Amino acid sequence: MKAAEFEYFRPTTLDEACGLLADTGDDADRCLLAGGQTLVPMMAMRLARPTHLIDINRITELQGIRDLGGSVEIGAGTRQRAVEKDPITRRKLPLLAAALPHVGHHQTRNRGTVGGSIVLGDASAEIPLVALILNATLIIHRRDGRRETMADGFFEGPMMTALEPGDILTTIRFPVWDGTTGSAFHEVAPRKGDYALVSAGAQVALDANGTCIRAAIGVGGCAPTPLRLQAVEDALVGQRLTDALITQAIAPVPDLIDPESSVHASAAYRRRAAPQLVQRALLDALSEARP
Repeated sequence: MKAAEFEYFRPTTLDEACGLLADTGDDADRCLLAGGQTLVPMMAMRLARPTHLIDINRITELQGIRDLGGSVEIGAGTRQRAVEKDPITRRKLPLLAAALPHVGHHQTRNRGTVGGSIVLGDASAEIPLVALILNATLIIHRRDGRRETMADGFFEGPMMTALEPGDILTTIRFPVWDGTTGSAFHEVAPRKGDYALVSAGAQVALDANGTCIRAAIGVGGCAPTPLRLQAVEDALVGQRLTDALITQAIAPVPDLIDPESSVHASAAYRRRAAPQLVQRALLDALSEARP
């Protein structure tokens, strides 16, 4: 099949793009085109039929990686592959660096954008999960102003986010952890590059005595949205992390998630896999954090 007829716009500034979103058609008829790795196939199958397609690839304000010291800002239109290869990401955002190789294939990461993945809000996608685990700040623009929201609360349901009609996600600000930290990301998928059946990411910080002073843990593919496992984090903070303690802390994981069955994996399988992946991520993060 081929895409249905549409009008094509290619703004070069953020203000122009916001104006087009506000002025062209009904809300359901307007789509932004960034990487297009999801939108273009949907249009080809006529599962998406925008009448106005706004290509934001030439907006330089949406590009780039900026080291701000205590945080790293990534333009929403920055290619996933560029973030994966950037030394700032590897040095200051190790959890994101660990997750990115799991995102699709080299070819799709060459086109896909960081912001596009977050806006899509797929519960199995890696970048939204990392944004949630680290509780990134999302900077959103529209014609009448700018607002910031946290990743915690941004994902509202299956492919549903807190973006409102006319909004454009412009920047993702990831906090940088100080001190001795370790991070790891694991997932299982039908084939390399496929969406994860279950994924898990963990980042921990230790003090000089090896006590956990901070932990951030989450799972994907186990609920309508990515999930942060606050109860597991609370069980680890203030403790010296041992294999036995980690095993005890992850015991509630099957009761903290809400997976559904699909043609690829049953809910029961996801409940079995999730704690195993969380444990693996925590052990690897701990190993990385220890000298």
